[in-house]
Amino acid sequence: MIEVSEAISAEATPRTPVRAAQYVRMSTEHQKYSTENQAEIIAQYAARRGFEIVKTYEDSGKSGLRLDGRLSLQQLIADVRSGKTDFKAILVYDVSRWGRFQDADESAYYEFICREAGIAVQYCAEQFENDGSLSATIIKSMKRAMAGEYSRELSVKVFTGQCRLIRLGFRQGGAAGYGLRRYLVDEHRNPKAVLNHGEQKSLQTDRVVLQPGPPEEVEVVRRLYRMFVVQRRTETEIAAALNAEGILTDLGRPWTRGTVHQVLTNEKYIGNNVYNRASFKLKAKRVVNSPDMWVRADGAFEAIVERDFFEAAQRIIQERSRRYTDEELLARLSALLAEKGWLSGLVIDEIEDMPSSSTFRQRFGSLVRAYQLVGYAPCRDYRYIETNRTLRTLHPGVVAQVTADIEAAGGTVRRDPLTDLLHINEEFSASIVISRCQVTAAGGLRWKVRFDSGLRPSITIVARMAEDNVAIHDYYLLPWLDMGATPNLRLAPENGILLDAYRFDTLDAFFDLTRRVPLRMAA
Repeated sequence: MIEVSEAISAEATPRTPVRAAQYVRMSTEHQKYSTENQAEIIAQYAARRGFEIVKTYEDSGKSGLRLDGRLSLQQLIADVRSGKTDFKAILVYDVSRWGRFQDADESAYYEFICREAGIAVQYCAEQFENDGSLSATIIKSMKRAMAGEYSRELSVKVFTGQCRLIRLGFRQGGAAGYGLRRYLVDEHRNPKAVLNHGEQKSLQTDRVVLQPGPPEEVEVVRRLYRMFVVQRRTETEIAAALNAEGILTDLGRPWTRGTVHQVLTNEKYIGNNVYNRASFKLKAKRVVNSPDMWVRADGAFEAIVERDFFEAAQRIIQERSRRYTDEELLARLSALLAEKGWLSGLVIDEIEDMPSSSTFRQRFGSLVRAYQLVGYAPCRDYRYIETNRTLRTLHPGVVAQVTADIEAAGGTVRRDPLTDLLHINEEFSASIVISRCQVTAAGGLRWKVRFDSGLRPSITIVARMAEDNVAIHDYYLLPWLDMGATPNLRLAPENGILLDAYRFDTLDAFFDLTRRVPLRMAA
């Protein structure tokens, strides 16, 4: 280790080059020359510092948010752990290329694995030496946090832009579906061309809309609705009829009960543009959103199914589910579990005469809750989905209550409808964050707070939930001047005087801060 450290820190080229591997990553295919540029800078660094690059690990078109999918970095870590590497250093362009992990500790953990194995990690384009000194550790921690924050800020901006385009009637990703086609238009909505399966727009200013597909496909969709609404045929019977005629889905596959059900329940067939039904932000776990979180533009596209037929189909589907009591629904779900051995929304939707997965969500609040009632525990813990949905529902009420209490104290509040940022007395701003209580494996309680650096509120009001995540436990009033440089904060039940000085059991102190006091003019 002493010899390696001396070789790394030395400005002069050593007699015996130090064998090194390089790791390069680009996040999208549009960064065509990104890995080449990284390799060039790394090569120059290696020549100056006396390294010989003997191996390259490259992740092309891979996001740096998670280790999943980054096969080369996974292989690099595996090689280091195995102890079979033939190099003593890893050269990386900068901290962000190592990863934009949302938890900065994860980035540090992978570097620690390398360092523990006697392999140094060097960031070739950074202005600091990764030599383990206090200054390097501080700068590196800031760089990791900044890399993660960049992705968070970008995610917010992209999502806001996508919602705007949805409301303007433009399609945001996803296949068109049977009977529909994606059509490319310019920024003035002038038609350009049909986008076939797998094709993407090439100009950033171009947009995509949905239009009716070939007349024969449109007629199949309409006939599908007639069979379901007028003839009262089931999804399975409709799928069998279409397959008997040799008609395939838009993906060239035979029809199933589930694919027929999707056509019968998707609003795009009546021209509605619906977005954000599920969230998968920052490569986190996929979350199914409640209808109040959907972003929509009704009548954005030309409909190929009459609204009366669509609404009639929804009534049939809902009525078909209402005939079951809660006990009968759970009995059918339990029988399906005994037959299949596992459960999912897709498994439920594919079974004939089985209420759809949406029925179980509406009746029991979520699929996870229905699973619990029949004694099924998925291999992954999805309880956070229910908790997050509850907290999202709670947030508007908390904002409304805080607004009302400020006004009752004599203050004025202007709420930004897009961000929920509160502008108080036109003097300062406040953001309200509800922090979910998480129980660690050791039984401790933790709360995570993420500050919105894009909004930069004067004060962030953190409502910490109790252990059951039903009631609010206490509040933290965190000023931006003290916390602005911190992208996120982890709280324990006790956090020391520097943090707990901002803790309050109620928001009375905050309301006193917003109170207007009349002043008399001096004579």
